[in-house]
Amino acid sequence: MNIQDTTAKLSPNAALPLLELDILRTFIAIAETKSFGQAAEIVHRTPSAVSMQIRKLEEILGRSLFQRNARSVTLTLDGEMLLPEARSMLAMNREIVSKFIVPEIVGTVVLGGTDDFIEYFLPKVLERFSQSHPNIVVDVVVDHSTELAKRFAKGELDIAVVNSLEHKPLIPNSESIYKSQVVWVGLCGGQAHLKRPLPISMWDHGCPWSECAIEGLSKENIDYRTAFVSGHVAGQKAAVRTDLAIAPMAPILVEEDMVVLPPETGLPSLNSFSVDLAIKDDADCAALAVKKHIIDVWDAM
Repeated sequence: MNIQDTTAKLSPNAALPLLELDILRTFIAIAETKSFGQAAEIVHRTPSAVSMQIRKLEEILGRSLFQRNARSVTLTLDGEMLLPEARSMLAMNREIVSKFIVPEIVGTVVLGGTDDFIEYFLPKVLERFSQSHPNIVVDVVVDHSTELAKRFAKGELDIAVVNSLEHKPLIPNSESIYKSQVVWVGLCGGQAHLKRPLPISMWDHGCPWSECAIEGLSKENIDYRTAFVSGHVAGQKAAVRTDLAIAPMAPILVEEDMVVLPPETGLPSLNSFSVDLAIKDDADCAALAVKKHIIDVWDAM
């Protein structure tokens, strides 16, 4: 069925079909896991039920949403267009319901996060969370990913948000909330990437981005020198903005006066990473509320 087939059956005054949130949740799970089987486990349905849900969604929209083969499942262009809209619909649903059904939860939650997470994301979380859960106090600990993982293992944190290289999670059983490739970042119109030895700005110890940068440069036998070291996002951006060095970063941290350096510059491609969220096994209602809010806000961005 194509979109023309669907619209042809609708009279000018006919109401458009309604999309079921439960089906959209299944669609998102498949898109994120690239697997009908894994998605079935996430949404607690059988694989056949998941397939039926997607078939129904495709029939409603009159478009094919996934390309399937024996080894992988990928989104079609229509599927890619639907994904952010589906996430927004689920986030809006959660926000609306939470305004009416929010238990009076009290408590203190110790949240550990990296410097980049704190700068880019945390203000959006805390601003809205303080309004919806005024009786929960969130204490924030900022540290490197490896140190946060150690603190979490010792029970010092209720929730930890860390950066991990793909397939090498720092915290077992953590949940990935964002995935991307580490990129080389330089100043727009800058010359640092042309110099040899290559001047790089390194994150302080315990950062997986620095680990993959050194690994990539070593594999390509590119001579480099550490021109700047900082454990803070502001320091990394200062090194880039002054054209003192280039730096390995997450794409979400790149600002208007910076540029992602393409492969044509001769720089090695870097590994993928994920932002992982871990919550302690015996988490109370307050910690669970913070976790839910982090995921809801992230999905809505």
